[in-house]
Amino acid sequence: MLNKLLFPRNNLERSLDAAWLRNEIISHNIANADTPGYKRKEVQFEEFLNSEMKNSRISKGKTRIQGSGEIKVVEDHKNYSYRLDGNNVDIEREMAKLAANSLRYNTLIQRINGQFGKIRSVIRGR
Repeated sequence: MLNKLLFPRNNLERSLDAAWLRNEIISHNIANADTPGYKRKEVQFEEFLNSEMKNSRISKGKTRIQGSGEIKVVEDHKNYSYRLDGNNVDIEREMAKLAANSLRYNTLIQRINGQFGKIRSVIRGR
C-alpha cells in the first residue's frame, strides 16, 4: 500500500534531479559565455520520460513506467553562433532558460511537499 503512495514521488524525484542538473548546466553555460570555442550544453530528460510514458503499461487505470528515465547532458553542436570565436552561448537565451527552470524546480518541490503532506495525513489518521 505504501509503495503505491510513493510511486508518483519517484517520478517527481527524477524530475527534480533533472531540474537541479539543468540549473548547474545552464550556470556552466553562462560562466563560459566568453570562452572561445565553447559549445553550450543542455540536459535531456523530458524526452526520455515522455517516451517511457508512451511505452508504459496501463493496468487498472494506473500507469506503470518501466524504464529508468535517463538524464543526459548533451553538447549542442548546432552552429547558432554569430561570433567568430565559435562559442554558441546566447546569454539572453540561457538566462530565460534559467528562469524557466527555476519555476519548474519550485513547482516540483511544492508537489513533493504535497505528497509528503498526504503521507503525513495518512499516518496521523486524518
